[in-house]
Amino acid sequence: MLVDFNELPDNARIWIYQADRSFTEGELQELEQSLTEFLKEWTAHGSHLHAGFEIRYKRFIVIGLDQTNVSASGCSIDASVHYIQSLEKKYQVELLDRMNVSFKQGEFIAYKPLKDFKKLAKARSVSANTIVFNNLVATKQEYLENWEVPASESWHSRFV
Repeated sequence: MLVDFNELPDNARIWIYQADRSFTEGELQELEQSLTEFLKEWTAHGSHLHAGFEIRYKRFIVIGLDQTNVSASGCSIDASVHYIQSLEKKYQVELLDRMNVSFKQGEFIAYKPLKDFKKLAKARSVSANTIVFNNLVATKQEYLENWEVPASESWHSRFV
């Protein structure tokens, strides 16, 4: 069951998928329709899941799930991963590789493999103040408070 992302409770579970490039305006419209259709039908053991989504910076797909009444099951999580994989194929983007880092360079969002991010840190091209996206946040509240933070305040701090 699709719900407005903003109406999800603070303890809603969050999954963030970062694309290796920005989606085009046309792709964003298709993505919104596709996510809407997927979440309307997303179930766990036959019960509809109360989930919402938002797309940030034309490259981050954020799915939130209110687990108050029904929690995600292994099968429902598998279904969501298969769905994300289908988006990867359709749009020729990388969404599931957690070994990549996204960070701000001015108004631009950079996307680099972790090894390249480490090199940038050593060269002081990124610093403790560089805004990074901590895609490991687990709840909506963590997402709102700790997703877009200086590298010094995330797991990225070990590199800067």
